[in-house]
Amino acid sequence: MKPCYLITDADGGYVSRLADNIEAIQLGMATQLLEHADVLLADLKAGTHELRYLAKCLSEALRDVHRIAEGRGARMPLGDGEGWGC
Repeated sequence: MKPCYLITDADGGYVSRLADNIEAIQLGMATQLLEHADVLLADLKAGTHELRYLAKCLSEALRDVHRIAEGRGARMPLGDGEGWGC
């Protein structure tokens, strides 16, 4: 998917507010998904299908958050991967 950049004016017009609302919803859903992931990963009885579905949903949420960061110009410098804690 190609990135979408929104050029806004100082007063925050309709499209700008709509984009902000959609981004807020996406970020909120990502937060809820992370909370669900913590619970599911702590469940030793969680099955392969549940974990694969969780990985798919986390990937989609990460893609949304990445798109938001790029759209806002909030690019993080690429490092050597140290400190990621995975």
